[in-house]
Amino acid sequence: MVSLTVTLQQHTDEVSCCAFSPSLLASSSGDKTLRVYDTADFSELPFSPLSGHGYGVHCCCFSSCGSYLLSCSTDGSVIVWVSRTGEVSAVLQHPGRSPLRVCALAPDSSLLLAGACDGTVALWDFSCKTLRRCSEVSEASVVACCFSPCGQMFVTGCTRGDLKLWDMDVNLLHAEKDAHDMGVTCCSFAPQFQINGCCVELRLASCGQDSQLKIWIVSQHEGAACVMKLLHTLTSQSAPVLSCAFSSDGELVVSGSVDKSVAVYDANQGTLLHTLKQHDRYVTAVALSPTMPWIATGSMDRSVNVWRIGDGVSAPAAESKKTTCQGRKLPGHSRLLLADWSEEDVQTWLCEEGLQELVSIFKANNIDGAELSRLNKETVAELGIESVGLRGRLTRKVESLKAEQSGSEAPDEFLCPITRELMRDPVIAADGYSYERDSIESWIRGKNKTSPMTNLPLQTTLLTPNRSLKTAIARWKLSQ
Repeated sequence: MVSLTVTLQQHTDEVSCCAFSPSLLASSSGDKTLRVYDTADFSELPFSPLSGHGYGVHCCCFSSCGSYLLSCSTDGSVIVWVSRTGEVSAVLQHPGRSPLRVCALAPDSSLLLAGACDGTVALWDFSCKTLRRCSEVSEASVVACCFSPCGQMFVTGCTRGDLKLWDMDVNLLHAEKDAHDMGVTCCSFAPQFQINGCCVELRLASCGQDSQLKIWIVSQHEGAACVMKLLHTLTSQSAPVLSCAFSSDGELVVSGSVDKSVAVYDANQGTLLHTLKQHDRYVTAVALSPTMPWIATGSMDRSVNVWRIGDGVSAPAAESKKTTCQGRKLPGHSRLLLADWSEEDVQTWLCEEGLQELVSIFKANNIDGAELSRLNKETVAELGIESVGLRGRLTRKVESLKAEQSGSEAPDEFLCPITRELMRDPVIAADGYSYERDSIESWIRGKNKTSPMTNLPLQTTLLTPNRSLKTAIARWKLSQ
């Protein structure tokens, strides 16, 4: 059962894309803005809408843990936003200033990809926001792209109808000519992958102007060429299919069409489960939440519909995921960033550090995490603490705390989702996320056969070394 939960109607032009993080929903539009909502109640965040593009926004996506929101536009730029504040972290320009139709972030957030109208893809190193290369991949506009969950390849789709698989150095692995007659419109990998011996097997969904949604099996043996085999051709929609996406467990695939419908399929059997008809115009975007039973659909009618799938994932599990992805671990009880600590957090920290006698002074001065981070020898003296020794102890504790935070300022994607510490030997698990090897192995040995990030069963306990992320971490450490 799928039921309509809420309709969001803040955009003033057609909705072009929708994307979920563990706790947020974002939508982009031809009105040049992005809107950001809290999935707890789908209220719009105070900093929304986000305005920074000069033309319509074609695509948006979140980083795996939701720390960053990315958007690309006809203006030829990708803007990286800080999800928590709406601030602009970076603006990346296509070297040829070609309009950008689609963007995607690698599962480990090491690489950022954008497809352009001139047939090129631009590939940036996301951690340092530098262009790695810009390569021609098609004679037609690149309108679809996505990374594989194993992080070892990506796929592009163009208006000519071809699907192409590439490695991270933009070497062609496989070309599926005329995958969709009259053009590809969207593509999406299922979050899971299987490793059988030396073979990696993935599922890819693609849709196009031929009114079809196709599911492919993509396999690659070590040292051998990639193979794409058609698994299902789904034809329940009567007009061009503009968007498609898998559920977080890979069991469902959803598509939106020019016929104003949303189709929900069993991805394994290729059978139609539901047809949703609540939009008045073309359905241009579909997205599924990684943690909650939500489907978001966007349309040329300027609205975003949010649908609930059955009973879905339990709220406690989703809340656990949300907490895991918040901030970085610091000393004391709180896992929030120091700047986000409340006055109560600061007072609890004082007690944990043996500074109970300062609680009343801090309370009287309304000192929260932001104020605490600004304390030094001079400002501590202004608090009226008579004991020189106590002032010294406080100063040392604050400096130690800030030093700990400084050590945690690595990009979020470099931190193990389990320990929230910088990874030394990152590996990719079957859920597509990267973890510190010791941490995920310990997690699995503890009879946790579910993903730490999604709470869904891990299809295999095999781990794949994430060499590209390890290299990126090493490069970042040298820069520090």
